[in-house]
Amino acid sequence: MKSNPRSLMQGVAGGILVGLVVSGVGLAGTQQIHPTTGHDLQGQVKATANKVIPAVVSIASTVMVRDQSFSDEALPFGLFKEPPARRQYGQGSGVIVTADGYIVTNNHVVADAVDVEVILADRRQYKGKVVATDPKTDVAVVKIHGSNLPTAAWGDSSQLAVGDFVLAIGNPLGLSRTVTFGIVSAVGRADVGVADFEDFIQTDAPINPGNSGGALVNINGELVGINTAIASPTGGSVGVGFAIPSNMARAAMQSLIKTGRVVRGFLGASTQDVSSSLGKIFRLPDVKGAIVTDVHAKGSAERAGLKRGDVVVRFDGREIMDSGQLRNLVAQASIGSKHRLDLIREGKQYQADLVIQEAPRERPKKSQAASSTASTVHPLAGVVFDDVTPPLARQMDLPVNNGVVVTDIEEGSLAEASGLQPGDVVLELNRQHVATFSALQRFAEPLKPTDLALLLVNRQGNVMYVPIQGE
Repeated sequence: MKSNPRSLMQGVAGGILVGLVVSGVGLAGTQQIHPTTGHDLQGQVKATANKVIPAVVSIASTVMVRDQSFSDEALPFGLFKEPPARRQYGQGSGVIVTADGYIVTNNHVVADAVDVEVILADRRQYKGKVVATDPKTDVAVVKIHGSNLPTAAWGDSSQLAVGDFVLAIGNPLGLSRTVTFGIVSAVGRADVGVADFEDFIQTDAPINPGNSGGALVNINGELVGINTAIASPTGGSVGVGFAIPSNMARAAMQSLIKTGRVVRGFLGASTQDVSSSLGKIFRLPDVKGAIVTDVHAKGSAERAGLKRGDVVVRFDGREIMDSGQLRNLVAQASIGSKHRLDLIREGKQYQADLVIQEAPRERPKKSQAASSTASTVHPLAGVVFDDVTPPLARQMDLPVNNGVVVTDIEEGSLAEASGLQPGDVVLELNRQHVATFSALQRFAEPLKPTDLALLLVNRQGNVMYVPIQGE
């Protein structure tokens, strides 16, 4: 993590409760040290540290910032003098992965840098060039001109398991060649809030500001993760660190070098996590999977025969826990590759073959509906609806005569507690298409206070289910 304070503790530089820092994922093969053989373990840790330290570098970056507190000085014709720029310095870590000088690090370590200096473990200094960055995964590639440089070998992060030994190597707080030791606390961590694509490895190996972009390696010295973030109330290590899995970081790096951007696979559909209430509604055996809430025209999902309401439970035989995991697996798949999906549709099991298409350059961020909690008389009591009229459609950039818009919600109502929001456009009520307010009234009137109102809504381009359960 960088040594400059940022709002998300980015780069283990400064920090809030969660901050970018460094960590790793992945194991290439099983560990070969038995936990009871302490002497052998110590020897292996020392050997691994000596093996990897030469490939971990310190990265000093310079960013030009403008002081927003600078008072504007009026100039002729209503112009204002721009606040003066000043240099801001930050520090992070990186890992050399090719002998000719390609280095993988975090985007937040080198983002917007006007100058990058790379210092090797043997104190050699190089001018670094930022090849490309990917904020969505927080991966960046830096290049230095050299030959026969020390490198870290990539490991397979998909083989990493909870309890595996790992070492975090970097330059925390400017202290170069620092090694810490711990275990993998968890894998597949998402919703940490530091990147769009999250599949973090969690570790208790101490990570601090300056570790961002450094190496997380297994006991055999293979690079299984790139340390990226910590959760901490103090800004320092409390034993909760996060690393980008090596498989994700390696794929991102290769794409950045080849194309200057990360080429990702795209499902061609919007999905949503399974909650306990939705699990019952969709007749699922457990609270797992990704619910398809919208299928994009002429996309991969449509060609595969997916429908709204389908629940994806396995991808190539791998169990899907939530929509984020499915999104990551699809994103990492090769464009044009074919994959088997196991689905549950209306309580029955189906299979589909998905051919991966390339993701659009920009994608909307996913929103999620809150879970149902409050009480009310009718499930939709306290909600004000209106038809999507032409003026309203122009104002809100919505299609005309397709759905009913929520214009107001009573505070404390069951609908508000369930996550419905003003501006949501209701497309379905209990799986029945809603084109007008009169249609909504017709479907809603028979509902009793204890009945479920399952709304399919369009929220600023994101289509999702919002279950509102009466009491």
